[in-house]
Amino acid sequence: MAKITSVIDEKLLKFIVVGVINTLVGMAIMFGLYNLAHCSYWVSSAANYILTSILSYFLNKYFTFQNKEKSARQVVRFVINIAVCYLIAYGVAKPLTFAVLGGFGEQVQTNVAMLAGMCFFTALNYLGQRFFAFKTEKESA
Repeated sequence: MAKITSVIDEKLLKFIVVGVINTLVGMAIMFGLYNLAHCSYWVSSAANYILTSILSYFLNKYFTFQNKEKSARQVVRFVINIAVCYLIAYGVAKPLTFAVLGGFGEQVQTNVAMLAGMCFFTALNYLGQRFFAFKTEKESA
């Protein structure tokens, strides 16, 4: 029980606020590129995460986790976290959604897959940022 309460706290609420901002910006980028610019699933979702990850880094580092560390190592950990979360979330979302929504058209399946990928990514990313990218000495112990 102590582990759960250590994850569900003020940091999680701040992460959600930052996430809402990132989600609105990211959805505009991703769905705009896919539906209006006719870019592929991977280009649309990758553009979203590349651009919003830059915003996320600064908002989560200074606002959510109030992390004062200044190091290239931390930036590398953040980039690794984003890349791993992205590949897992979107790599799972597309085949899973296509299997479940097999009777629907490709555009519907892909839009739902991108939405599912966003949900998977958010959960994985919170854990990765909190306990890997921006972990504190207290959370390491």
